[in-house]
Amino acid sequence: MANVSGNAYGLSILSPIKNGRVPGAEIAFADLVRNRLQAWNNEINSPMALVPQTYLCRLYVLDDVVTESLPSGSLPDTWSDLLPVVPDSLRRDVMPVQDKLQSRYLVFCCNFYAGPSGTPDAYLRGMWEAINGRIHEIWDNCYGFDQVHNADNFITYMKKCQLTTSLFFNGSTDQPLEEQLKALYMKQEFTQFAIDNQGLSAATIRANYREFMQKTQINDLQHRTWQPGKYRL
Repeated sequence: MANVSGNAYGLSILSPIKNGRVPGAEIAFADLVRNRLQAWNNEINSPMALVPQTYLCRLYVLDDVVTESLPSGSLPDTWSDLLPVVPDSLRRDVMPVQDKLQSRYLVFCCNFYAGPSGTPDAYLRGMWEAINGRIHEIWDNCYGFDQVHNADNFITYMKKCQLTTSLFFNGSTDQPLEEQLKALYMKQEFTQFAIDNQGLSAATIRANYREFMQKTQINDLQHRTWQPGKYRL
């Protein structure tokens, strides 16, 4: 099913960025968006780490699309390069016309846990409720976003900008984010447990394991877990 793989949802958004320059500033809207996205890298965590159920995401500015139409790489083209009787203008006439974007685009690609619903609505609502100030920081520079004032407006806007995701990589276990974060935490802690208990007697390892299970609280998904957005120990 397009956009969906199990419980995971692949969201692809292309929002057209305003053409021209920011009023009163010598910077294009697209460059302002790019600079603000780059500034997110200087923060301890991306603002997207605050959005519930986010597996992974990427934001970037698409300046244009490139069509490498000459040569096309087909066998006839290779032979035509060797035949002076085939004019170059004739070869160019049969090649596809190069398309150009009418504006630059803010691209937002995201994989997240959608559950049985198979829709992005709940995720987008959670995104708005978690970071609407940071959303305005970026999307205010896009056409049509001046009409977005609440979560419902945001969901409608994003779905208008959505492209179908027919193939995407879901690098997760297809479970809610809380379960995956707990699994990462348990993997880290158990690895350390194995290292610390090398060479100890069976009785000691058994006692230490009971203490380990009590400390890590494997069924508690809210405490003693990996933090969203964390990428190092």
